[in-house]
Amino acid sequence: MESRILGACPLDCPDTCSWEVTVRDGVAVGLRGNREHPFTRGALCVKVNRYLEHSRAADRILHPMRRVGPKGSGRFERITWDEALSEISVRLTAIIEEHGGEAIWPYQGTGTLGYIQGESGQAGRRFWNVLGASEHDLNICSRAGNVGLRYTNGTPGGMDPETFALSKLILLWGTNPLTSGHHVWKFVQDARAAGAYVVAIDPIRTRTADQADEHLPIRPGTDAALALGLLHVVLEEGAEDRDYIERHTYGWPEFEAEIRKYPVSRVAEITGLPEDRIRALGVRLAHTRPTGIRATMGIQRHEGGGTALRTIACIPGVTGDWRHPGGGVVYSTSAYAPLTVDTRPDLPAEPVRTLTMTRLADQLDETVRCLWVYAANPAGSTSDQNRVRAALLRDDLFTVVMEQFPTDTVDYADIVLPATMQTEHMDLHAGYGHMYLVWNEPAVEPPGECLSTTETFRRLARHMGLTEPALYDSDLELAEQLLSGSGIGLDLLRKQGWVRIDVPDPFVPFTDGFPTPSGRLEFASARAEADGLPRVAGYVPSYTARTAPAARDHPLTLITPAQHTFLNTIFSNNPELLRRSKGPRVLVNEADATPRGLVDGQPARVFNGNGEFIAYVEISDRVRPGVVAAPKGHWPKLSPGGANPNAVVDERDADMGRGAVYHDNLVEIAPLSS
Repeated sequence: MESRILGACPLDCPDTCSWEVTVRDGVAVGLRGNREHPFTRGALCVKVNRYLEHSRAADRILHPMRRVGPKGSGRFERITWDEALSEISVRLTAIIEEHGGEAIWPYQGTGTLGYIQGESGQAGRRFWNVLGASEHDLNICSRAGNVGLRYTNGTPGGMDPETFALSKLILLWGTNPLTSGHHVWKFVQDARAAGAYVVAIDPIRTRTADQADEHLPIRPGTDAALALGLLHVVLEEGAEDRDYIERHTYGWPEFEAEIRKYPVSRVAEITGLPEDRIRALGVRLAHTRPTGIRATMGIQRHEGGGTALRTIACIPGVTGDWRHPGGGVVYSTSAYAPLTVDTRPDLPAEPVRTLTMTRLADQLDETVRCLWVYAANPAGSTSDQNRVRAALLRDDLFTVVMEQFPTDTVDYADIVLPATMQTEHMDLHAGYGHMYLVWNEPAVEPPGECLSTTETFRRLARHMGLTEPALYDSDLELAEQLLSGSGIGLDLLRKQGWVRIDVPDPFVPFTDGFPTPSGRLEFASARAEADGLPRVAGYVPSYTARTAPAARDHPLTLITPAQHTFLNTIFSNNPELLRRSKGPRVLVNEADATPRGLVDGQPARVFNGNGEFIAYVEISDRVRPGVVAAPKGHWPKLSPGGANPNAVVDERDADMGRGAVYHDNLVEIAPLSS
């Protein structure tokens, strides 16, 4: 018997693909993109094409386990679910009685973005609220940019990415969709067929930059300065949309004065770009309507990241591009999802503290007695890797990890709980790169004793004798609650597999005003000023951009872009995708390689005061002199030297939202033998 089950990719990617699983006699035998979905259009990425193979991998965790070796050794024995839940119940109860519920840190990541099982709906938060556990601030991915965009537009939402097909100038700013979210490229191609010009602004000549009409290899962390320089040219050309500025923006005189501080000559010095190319793009921007800008999460992972998005978002306010389909900026569309997330914040008996995801090394101290990790791999993915590992070794820290595979984080667990994968549970998704809700129907039974996130917490609540009814809502009940204010019926969503959010097509946002205090696009923000930030959008340099070469202990700027074959650390244990990754690499310009005696293909140490990792040198003009790039995602324990680039990444804050600074670190490189 054969059937086709509609589902959704759960991974941390803007595309949130609708997929179709072919099931024969209870076994998933085929997976493809849903051809009926307007954004997916039948295609999956190189990573997700291997999802079924990955779900059946030999190293899949199928049973609960208890640690029998030292922490970090990865030595476990199989136990029953009853034994696991009993031990967890006893340990959590004792921790709460002795230290209070705040001693529990529920550390949730973006391994799945589902509203039922994952990060978007804060799965498990009701359970933690009953226990009075600390709040978890999941700020690692996109927070700085979200905050910056809210100061300008009132929301991180913007263009419908499908309207790039209508753009005449497309700026792909700090984004590499051909590796991270390739479905938007179809709409870029449609625009090019109609005569659009495509520019990639990126420190690396990426796959996307190779396909663009033009690549600007900007110095990392100087994007806001480039935005101001382009607008300076717009003013020189007299091409600002005075009518739009007058009717739809706030704070123009202050922002105009800020723009005037950034002539092309100054911006060239800051960004490392030639004056003539800055001016040429500024002239093109001045006279091309509509201009669409795609700026995604990588652009804001530095100390000035929030300001970068805040200032880039001002561009269509000056040019008036928000008037047009295909004009404006898109960062994340998730703000448009009409879903009601109710984590029951009324359940804690008293207010609790918040612990910040990007500060795991600092905050995982003796006040935390239980770390509960799910949909996350902090030992592989978090900044300041060596200090995180040291904290995970504490004997007085009870660590539970819900996982599918034996990651580096699992090696530090006291109890490991086997987790389902997407084809094995129910979920509801909203893409942050398109305008659709997508339903995931379970296609097959879970292997072994794997349980979904929701079922794990339901069983643990029963084991602990908790009586709050909201802890026992079924997945379908949770779905109904999520859709309660959307006007979308669950039956329709399950039958069709996807539903477009109720916005016009084509969608032109902000036609009825901006969700800011003034109701206008805010070049100047009283909220930012009240938060201790500059009142006017401008330029805040990254740490590496503001550190003069003479003051640098380590002279090279490191950025850690996405790996084409992995998604963060997911798929990093897949043999074929690991082979295609060609191992840990560091891209080095020949001008930096030659004086260091680096040879193409040799192993090298990349190091600073935080630690080091080993990578194979790739001498390449894809990076500019002074900049090196080491793609992220390799598991430390599967890497030479047992570390990945996060061993050298600082645990510092971006300018807004305490965002991470993965692209804002200084390093040195030396041959491994030195």
